[in-house]
Amino acid sequence: MVRTITGKKTTEVAIGRRILRITTRTLFYVVMLGLAFLCLLPFIWMISTSLKDVSEVFVYPPTLIPQRLAFENYIEAWKAAPFARFMMNSVVHSSLVTLSHIITSCLAAYAFARLNFWGRDKIFLLYLGTMMIPTQVTLVPAFIIVRNLGWIDSFYGLIIPNGASVLGVFLLRQFFLGIPGDLEDAAKLDGCGPLRTLWSVFVPLAKPALTTLALFSFMQTWNSFFWPLIVTNTSSMRTLQIGLRYFMDSDAGNIWNQLMASSVIVMAPVIVAFLLAQRNFIEGITLTGIKG
Repeated sequence: MVRTITGKKTTEVAIGRRILRITTRTLFYVVMLGLAFLCLLPFIWMISTSLKDVSEVFVYPPTLIPQRLAFENYIEAWKAAPFARFMMNSVVHSSLVTLSHIITSCLAAYAFARLNFWGRDKIFLLYLGTMMIPTQVTLVPAFIIVRNLGWIDSFYGLIIPNGASVLGVFLLRQFFLGIPGDLEDAAKLDGCGPLRTLWSVFVPLAKPALTTLALFSFMQTWNSFFWPLIVTNTSSMRTLQIGLRYFMDSDAGNIWNQLMASSVIVMAPVIVAFLLAQRNFIEGITLTGIKG
């Protein structure tokens, strides 16, 4: 009899714990879904506004789903400004800066991680300390140098001043430090020099870290606004971020539906790039020790 009562109590306690666990987990998922919806709400509203007619933009109470899907907003936004030229400039600018970041970061990270020279760690700490210098401090000197070199309103002025990345060097150095030294020793026995070892051994193994660096660099360059604004003067050299201003402060006021449509166009390549590189991006973040 005592065993039966004890067994029932044990069963009730187990059921109670299971119910509590399920309730807690369900509540956690509900809260996370709510926070995710709040984070996505501005993007959902942007897409909704891009598909609305002008008369629906300021209607009260506001509506999330348009009465009619006005896809012509995208066509009108594309024709309202030289977006094809802006798109080409942004692609060239972002691609070349990303490529430059990968090349310079690989070389510098390998030197700081694997080559032994005097003051290596101190130089790396000094180089890493430049991340604490605000961009506004170096903006005027960089602009004066670009102007004196005659690079205003050219791809040289857009790309070369941003051709190196301190974050990229740090990220790849952390990854290179985790690669076993036996692989490097085996490459040396096969007659490989430092550059051949970097290219044949370290670069193939660093694919997740390189993907992470490429995605960071591409997103940062694609979304850059202030530097392209001050070093370009004509519409033939403007990028997409500056092109969005064509829909603001016009004589007729801000054209919000076309502005949102053009914003979707600008945002789409970054989302596609992230979705394509998502797996390697997460792996690279994990292996390099970067925390959000």
